[in-house]
Amino acid sequence: MLQQRTLKSLTRAVGVGLHSGQRVELTLRPAQPDTGIVFRRVDLPEPVDIPVSAESVTDTRLASTISRGNAKVHTVEHLMSACAGLGLDNLYIDITAEEVPILDGSSSSFVFLLHSAGIELQNAPKRFIRVTRPVEVREGEGDALKFARLTPYHGYKLSFEIDFDHRVVDSTGQRVEFDLGSGNYQRDIARARTFGFTKDVEMMRANGLALGAGMDNAIVMDDYRVLNVDGLRYDDEFAKHKILDAMGDLYLVGKPLLAAYNAFRSGHALNNKLLRALLAQKDAWEVVTFENEQQAPAGFARPARAW
Repeated sequence: MLQQRTLKSLTRAVGVGLHSGQRVELTLRPAQPDTGIVFRRVDLPEPVDIPVSAESVTDTRLASTISRGNAKVHTVEHLMSACAGLGLDNLYIDITAEEVPILDGSSSSFVFLLHSAGIELQNAPKRFIRVTRPVEVREGEGDALKFARLTPYHGYKLSFEIDFDHRVVDSTGQRVEFDLGSGNYQRDIARARTFGFTKDVEMMRANGLALGAGMDNAIVMDDYRVLNVDGLRYDDEFAKHKILDAMGDLYLVGKPLLAAYNAFRSGHALNNKLLRALLAQKDAWEVVTFENEQQAPAGFARPARAW
């Protein structure tokens, strides 16, 4: 039986929110089989649990935000991406503020935290959402076109193409494909950082956003160059960060997908729209388990390797 996974022990992190600039503490805890991933706002007078789901996403401006009632958690996608990359099914995430800490702007710090706690197999079958026919969402036309698509695939692979009118971004790799079965999430994707432009950061700060942003947690560019002293971590770091984000956004469906994801200029909003379109078409997916690990797609049978 291909088993569900949780943590062996709890682990903690402290950081600041990318947009809020607020100090925030995270505590990642093991959870029972079939719990799913649940964020807990423990700073509120009465703690509120927010289980992840496509429907729990209530804001997709600049990040993915999940809510339950008036309780919100912003910028969940990097931590969710790490959970997807390591195949974690069940987890409680206690958080003391409204936004997940940005840490270094990638998911590598979250991967390190999860590995430090250890990954434990549970006595319950891992449940997948298997896509059985293509589902696509599109917006705009011509130069404004963007789309995201899921198609049947015995495994999980993602391809993403970016299109920025910026000399630095345009000089790097514009399209990335990552297959969980043949690639290594920690090595190939996890270190890709979020990025922004100085002119946009100034405007966002004037509107009370990006208050925690800096060159220690993002790639920052002016009109001509990357301002970070150490430069880029990958030749195609911008496109790889879009894959990282997409993995986090798609894992908000609540279970790992068996599908091929293909996107052009997509973002948090279109990724969530794609999940909702999938779930609305009952003949386009099914929940499956694997009693025989040999029948499971590559990349899912063994817990991910550490660094």
